Amino acid sequence: MSLTLMGKKKGMTQVFDDKGNVVVCTVIHAEPNVVAQVLTKEKAGYSAIQLAAFKASASKKKNIAKPQRDQFAKKNLEPYRKMKETRVADTAPYAEGQLIGVEHFSDCVFVDVAGVSKGKGYQGVMKRHNFAGGPAAHGSGFHRHGGSCGMRSTPGRCLPGQKKAGRMGGEKVTVQNLKVVKVDVERQVLLVEGAIPGARESIVCIARATKKPSLNVKKK
Repeated sequence: MSLTLMGKKKGMTQVFDDKGNVVVCTVIHAEPNVVAQVLTKEKAGYSAIQLAAFKASASKKKNIAKPQRDQFAKKNLEPYRKMKETRVADTAPYAEGQLIGVEHFSDCVFVDVAGVSKGKGYQGVMKRHNFAGGPAAHGSGFHRHGGSCGMRSTPGRCLPGQKKAGRMGGEKVTVQNLKVVKVDVERQVLLVEGAIPGARESIVCIARATKKPSLNVKKK
């Protein structure tokens, strides 16, 4: 597994490629993540790297749990607000206190980005599940309802797991195989092609793509 860095979604923009085509991109600001702990098979039973991001201000340090504060103090590190553990095959290249920034993706072509999608609140079946709805005529018995979902006889009830109205959004979403357009180490910015989940200033996790993108080649 590849190392997962944490950053913030800043919004969307567009750039021009070598051929002059417009490429719609998402801007991710990823300050250097610090290696808070190195877990080895001898000590923990598995190999992993624990990263910390978003340094806590003086007024926000009290909001960090005491076990985390003690862990940072033991490593002589400033408290950070977010931590992320990633399993790796080899922990030798990493050391506690090491900073890892967007240069980690300098030689990367595709990345996977995970975040929490925007919350839409309580929504009906047309918006939540893309139902077609009923006729729009005045004499129609329903317009935006889900329609019948039960049975007349046995078992005479609605089976669980059906698509119904309810809370929409606010879920973890991972978008795979986003092309890396630009890596700006000086500004600590990563540009990826397309959209990623979450609102502006929301926290996202970036990792090297685990699966190769499928190329849709039309056969003649």
